[in-house]
Amino acid sequence: MRETMNDDTRPGPVRPVVDVHVLVRRGEKLLLSQRGGPYGYGQWHAPSGKLDPGETPVQAAARELEEETGLRVDPASLTLLHTVVHHQGDGTPDRLGFFYEATTYTGEPVNREPEKCLELAWFAEHALPDALIPYPAAGLHGSLHDPGGLTFHNWPEN
Repeated sequence: MRETMNDDTRPGPVRPVVDVHVLVRRGEKLLLSQRGGPYGYGQWHAPSGKLDPGETPVQAAARELEEETGLRVDPASLTLLHTVVHHQGDGTPDRLGFFYEATTYTGEPVNREPEKCLELAWFAEHALPDALIPYPAAGLHGSLHDPGGLTFHNWPEN
């Protein structure tokens, strides 16, 4: 783990940013979001966001899903499928991504963040769009092909 300086000038650990991603499943189809903001503009990923203070990852996943799509899910019904440790490579803190699956939820998906999302769409899991954001794509593919696994994405070779 990289170190940074605290106020008292002693080095301290740099904590990763914790992200949550939700693979909403309807049979063989997955709900994806097309980015409308500057990061990954036009590329696809699962509904996602960052952990808020005091939240567990599963609580954050349920909250983010509702904020972005209007879908409501009981956090206890979410299944952790995959974990990704993503190295940013630009000097900013690395990211720790938890990828959950939602198969039981209420509501119909609605784009509740049009300033960040161009559209929501369902894709067959065997016909995902080519334009996936690389870090979330690593977790999506890991979730589908290595459930329960861990991926180190963009990690430097030593």
